[in-house]
Amino acid sequence: QVQLVESGGGLVQPGGTLRLSCAASGFTFSTYWMYWVRQAPEKGIEWVSLINAHGRVTNYADSVKGRFTISRDNAKNTLYLQMNSLKPEDSALYYCATDQYGTNRGQGTQVTVSS
Repeated sequence: QVQLVESGGGLVQPGGTLRLSCAASGFTFSTYWMYWVRQAPEKGIEWVSLINAHGRVTNYADSVKGRFTISRDNAKNTLYLQMNSLKPEDSALYYCATDQYGTNRGQGTQVTVSS
């Protein structure tokens, strides 16, 4: 079955950077569009970014556009999210998912942006 394992989160100061990774297994990763979604405390799931199967098409929520970059390595079955210029409002549990609603997602990795 689909297994997604996120890593790379942590505590970072405003303006800092983090790179999240998502190791995928149990499905043919190279044929799936992939997504990053996030959930802040007491809020719903928010779509962050998507990438098509071959990595040539990407899109971002307005709130992260210009600061985050999604990428993938199909040879390694791994999805990435490079996060620059982090803001306190980016603090959330970040998940990789096989759909934009996060229906099928991993356990998440916590990102906290605070001074």
